[in-house]
Amino acid sequence: MLREITGKIAAQQPITREEALRLLQEGELLQLGRLADGIRRRLHPENRVTFVVDRNVNYTNICESQCKFCAFYRTKDAGDAYLLEEEAIFAKIAELVEQGGTQLLMQGGLHPELGIAFFEKLFTGIKKRFPQVQNHSLSPAEVTHIASLSGLTVRETLERLHRAGLDSIPGGGAEILVDSVRRQISPKKIGWQQWAAVMAEAARLGMPTTATMMFGSCEQAEDIVEHLFRIRELQSQGGTFTAFIPWTYQPGNTELGGTTATGVEYLKVLALSRIVLDNIANVQGSWVTQGAKVAQVALFFGANDLGGTMLEENVVAAAGCSFRMSKEEMIELIVGAGFTPARRTTTYEILQEY
Repeated sequence: MLREITGKIAAQQPITREEALRLLQEGELLQLGRLADGIRRRLHPENRVTFVVDRNVNYTNICESQCKFCAFYRTKDAGDAYLLEEEAIFAKIAELVEQGGTQLLMQGGLHPELGIAFFEKLFTGIKKRFPQVQNHSLSPAEVTHIASLSGLTVRETLERLHRAGLDSIPGGGAEILVDSVRRQISPKKIGWQQWAAVMAEAARLGMPTTATMMFGSCEQAEDIVEHLFRIRELQSQGGTFTAFIPWTYQPGNTELGGTTATGVEYLKVLALSRIVLDNIANVQGSWVTQGAKVAQVALFFGANDLGGTMLEENVVAAAGCSFRMSKEEMIELIVGAGFTPARRTTTYEILQEY
């Protein structure tokens, strides 16, 4: 049976959910790695590994969603709750630009008082001051929350944010796109169909998007497979996902607790992601949760990109996971794995090879 599945993959034929589950549960690690590496080589024959110089600016940690897997959020009356002033945000972006950064990723919590006007003013100010920076911000949950607070539809909200300077939408808040899992780990957050609806609407407006998956909390292998196929189907229906980013749940300081996935489990899911999502060009390795050494190995398990250098990152760090990476270290890591490093834009245009 596994031989038949590998034959289909070699012939560039899509596999079924059942076959993907079989690979995940019964396939050997190196077997999955070889299959995924073959697809990466076919899609990216230039032996190049890309990255972007970016910064994550978490504009607030106040969040009504209060997900059980999150160590970052605070209630509004918490002593360390915050909402950044505009000038503080601009200062962070100026620092990014000084270091040659091209991507701003702004995400926060579902703040009870921040409607559309707050983001229109902020994004307009960012675009005016830093036109060279791609504003790759918010998440489907944040967009839905802003729409609800503002009495707008998701489409109206996206249109207004886009006009104000929001360029593209990251795939945060996907976790696992299966509602039975979502009810366990994030019962107050939007369901998977609402997440998908925001991404479909963004695609109709011509906005690039990305997709993510956080695994290793309490989902089953079947849920991981279902997530991948839901992403694949969204893309085939006109999605604009430029990349897929799987990463592992970090249990430190969280209400959910538990343990995280092992490096072997991470690599198997990464490889399966590359195999299933052959209609998404790029798959990112997660050095943020795995560290540099596993990130190098990930480049032989389907990943062709290592995401951002992240001048700043607070959400994963709040769970006690704080790997850091400078541009120079990123270049060294990629060269050390035998690839050509290339700095890119958010939409994967190559800016410079090293």
